[in-house]
Amino acid sequence: MSMKFKTREVDGVTILDMSGRITLGEGSGTLRDAVRDLVSKGSKKILLNLEGVDYIDSSGLGELVAAYTAVKNSGGDLKLVNLTRKVSDLLVITKLATVFDVQEDEASAVGSFA
Repeated sequence: MSMKFKTREVDGVTILDMSGRITLGEGSGTLRDAVRDLVSKGSKKILLNLEGVDYIDSSGLGELVAAYTAVKNSGGDLKLVNLTRKVSDLLVITKLATVFDVQEDEASAVGSFA
């Protein structure tokens, strides 16, 4: 299953609704291109909605970290919301849960941006 996403905006926060798998190749490349596009358009508050993401491999994790770094380096903020149990466990095991700002639901995530 290839990765799909759609972009929407809520209260000045750009939300990327993602579904599929973030894996080596198409999935991680799609994520990279989407985040770079948002940053180049001046988006500073980006929320990745991972509700529809059922699998992330090591390449996908690397792409999430690269996306986070790119947004931070541009003076923005990137947060994650609606993680599946599997993705949440993966972030805990890899200690990336301490790097990313992970929110429980969209409303609190949008409200958490300064």
